[in-house]
Amino acid sequence: MKNVYFLSDAHLGSLAIPHGRTQERRLVRFLDSIKHKAAAVYLLGDMFDFWYEFKTVVPKGYTRFLGKLSELTDLGVEVHFFIGNHDIWCGDYLEKECGVILHREPLTTEIYGKEFYLAHGDGLGDPDAGFKLLRLLFHSRTMQRLFSTLHPRWSVALGLNWAKHSRMKRVDGKDPDYLGEDKEPLVLYTKNYLKTHPDINFFIYGHRHIELDLMLNATARVVILGDWINFFSYAVFDGEHLFLENYIEGETQL
Repeated sequence: MKNVYFLSDAHLGSLAIPHGRTQERRLVRFLDSIKHKAAAVYLLGDMFDFWYEFKTVVPKGYTRFLGKLSELTDLGVEVHFFIGNHDIWCGDYLEKECGVILHREPLTTEIYGKEFYLAHGDGLGDPDAGFKLLRLLFHSRTMQRLFSTLHPRWSVALGLNWAKHSRMKRVDGKDPDYLGEDKEPLVLYTKNYLKTHPDINFFIYGHRHIELDLMLNATARVVILGDWINFFSYAVFDGEHLFLENYIEGETQL
């Protein structure tokens, strides 16, 4: 039985990450290390800091990462790519060129007999009205069509600088620490969702850039995956157990 892997929030291409090329290579080396162990890889959003596909143009860069995704799918590994709040604007390029399975909404799926609820996490239980409005605008087809009228030379630079500004507003460029079980929006959302979906065993999210592995009851856990900026973290499911791990090069990996 092969493993199933979950990771998120690499924010490749970010102007706020000084070690961006090293970061991408580290991610690619991790994916290479699991390519013969993996049945599936779930990328739960914000793998790019900004991604916008025009009809005949895609953003510059990411060749090592995109090549490794293509290698994985060519080997028969299922690669599931969830859009996040930084890479909302995916067209069909990643599906056609890299063979990934694209998800625009949360997914409930069975893996080795267990029920998983998988999502990037943005918009789930977040009380921030400003973020909700911004998310609504970014998902608007009208706004996307208007943005498409800009030349890529300007629009991609605008998107990357917007994302950099958003990150640099935070203390040390990092998300707030875990707020606690009674205040963390994704945990509160999950508890409420579990009331009407009691058969789900694992809720796995990205978005928050914190590592969290919390038992909600005897059969349900919520996992927040951290990121590939500071933690280089991922979850792995071997068919019986789910582990939240950190990738340290040179060590034996699950």
